[in-house]
Amino acid sequence: MSSSLVQISKPGLSPALLGERFADIRNVSLRLTAHLSAEDQMLQSMPDASPTKWHLAHTTWFFETFILEPNVPGYQSFDSRFKYLLNSYYKQLGAHPNRSSRGLMSRPSLEEVHEYRAHVDAAVLANIDEFDSKTLELLEIGLNHEQQHQELITTDIKHALWFAPLRPDVLASSTEGKAAPPMTWIDIEGGIHSIGHAGSEFAFDNEGPRHEVLLQPFKIASRAVTNGEYMEFMSDNGYRRPELWLSDGWDQLCAQGWVAPFYWDKDEDNTWWHFADDRMKPVDPSEPVCHISYYEADAYARWAGARLPTEAEWEVAAVRSPSRGTMLEDQVFHPQAATGEGFQQAFGDVWEWTASPYTAYPGFKPAAGAVGEYNGKFMCNQFVLRGGSCVTPASHIRGTYRNFFPPYVRWQFSGIRLAK
Repeated sequence: MSSSLVQISKPGLSPALLGERFADIRNVSLRLTAHLSAEDQMLQSMPDASPTKWHLAHTTWFFETFILEPNVPGYQSFDSRFKYLLNSYYKQLGAHPNRSSRGLMSRPSLEEVHEYRAHVDAAVLANIDEFDSKTLELLEIGLNHEQQHQELITTDIKHALWFAPLRPDVLASSTEGKAAPPMTWIDIEGGIHSIGHAGSEFAFDNEGPRHEVLLQPFKIASRAVTNGEYMEFMSDNGYRRPELWLSDGWDQLCAQGWVAPFYWDKDEDNTWWHFADDRMKPVDPSEPVCHISYYEADAYARWAGARLPTEAEWEVAAVRSPSRGTMLEDQVFHPQAATGEGFQQAFGDVWEWTASPYTAYPGFKPAAGAVGEYNGKFMCNQFVLRGGSCVTPASHIRGTYRNFFPPYVRWQFSGIRLAK
């Protein structure tokens, strides 16, 4: 996941509560990866993805680099070479390996990475009562950073296993009798609305400052677009009609040979299957369409006689009706069909592309120092996604959260909510 590593400051962090949260979140990462072999955890299927083992080690590096080394006198690093090896983007901390080479790191072994995590965890918990408020704020940033990487662990290993030479097993599942509720349109009044983070709860710096926006009256769909609805677009030659596509999107379609969402495949009986839950399953028409690019989302919206919402429109609607869909804690790892009425799936199931480029809010200033590097410099050539997905931790998402990716990205759990 792309997102900021800088927190909007807040007072009153409790060492005891943070210690409990620290232990819980760190254990979630281990539980997420327990079923993967050492060979699985070394896979890197593309430069945009990282090996599972690297995620486990890099998140540990964050706590060692920003929490322990500057704040614990006499702390002994687990391995001084890790400062270079596990750095991701922090130029102010020195050199780091090329991102595309992370899959070449057979050393440290998975066993050593687990030992590294245990070493750092013990040191953090032994010293947490002595940390000042600024260090505790950095610790909470590190926990949210780890939750981002928990989501990346699931997206990256899915991509890696999909590209493995041995194709995924087939898991037959019935989709008969299932149906999503009808899509309805929710009216939102025009006028001046406030968006962005405010208050004392945790938030990343790119979620603020809170500010006013002028919106025209608009309608927003009650749920995400389903596989069945998207297949109607496909059947109407949606991937072969250049008038529906942005110019750059059409170029990507032609260059990459897109004919369907990512992880979809058609069998000899003309039935669509997709890779889900580590198996190939028949596409369920009632589930949200997933693993599509911004270009595909925009083309579908145009075909449907609608558009994508701006991120301000999305936030105004979602904060009013913060409905929860499937998230990481449900351990389904696949978006589920909407149920009920009203504004559904605000959080969970699929990240929803918005029409908004990822730029700074009025008054935004990147934080000083290495920990502030990660955010502002990525405000170029990316679009905002909102709401989280089926692999987003529930405690990590909120109405002001801004995720962002380049418009061609398809390996994320990304989908569509329409607006008018």
